[in-house]
Amino acid sequence: MRKLFFGIFTLLCAVNAYAANDLTTDTSDPLFMQARSGLLSQTRLDYFDNGLRIGQSLSYGLADRFVFGGNVHYQQDFDGHEDGFSSIDLGGVYRMGLASENNRRIISDMLFGLKFGGSEHVRTPEYADSTYYVGLRFGRQYSGVTLAATIKSSWIFKDKPLGMAFIDIMPEIYFRVNNDWRVGANFALRKATNPDYDEETVGFKVVRQYGRTQYAGHFDYAFESESIATGVMVNILF
Repeated sequence: MRKLFFGIFTLLCAVNAYAANDLTTDTSDPLFMQARSGLLSQTRLDYFDNGLRIGQSLSYGLADRFVFGGNVHYQQDFDGHEDGFSSIDLGGVYRMGLASENNRRIISDMLFGLKFGGSEHVRTPEYADSTYYVGLRFGRQYSGVTLAATIKSSWIFKDKPLGMAFIDIMPEIYFRVNNDWRVGANFALRKATNPDYDEETVGFKVVRQYGRTQYAGHFDYAFESESIATGVMVNILF
């Protein structure tokens, strides 16, 4: 099995050798980060367990190594009462290390942010008044493939003692098949101080590039809750 995996990986890397190496517009790359004054809009529509969710994210390059942004989504539950707007998520990404600054060409980022407000029917967990998070993302970009991983810790707070913390570990692989198409796969492991919120999720995505715009479709399966989510996303880089 190990020989088969590395054989497929080597073949894909060889095929991808001719892929576009301009990473400045590949907004679905897990290590993408726009430059100073770059504005990225990400609009997504997801279907999950008889529900529909639409979301909007905007991020702006305040400096060459610092991006600040926010996102919010609205959820419609067709079978229950879990309708409403999510928490507002404001956060930033600071690029601590560039590929050119080390012999192994590793990129490293610090993530941090705050979630607040929103409907109690949409929050996870529902009692969360505010959530603070900080994380580390690192990986390497090749001409045809990106390998990345994120480790993020979150703290959930409320007035009464019902707070919780959890950690997410998220490895990802992303192939630039050719100038127009990309495919990716990821795995997410969540461990919480409340075991009811433990989760393991696997996801896949297909991306089509048109200049500075990308159209993506995804499929995700969560093992603990046995739930499926599918959707589409449009990324526009201004």
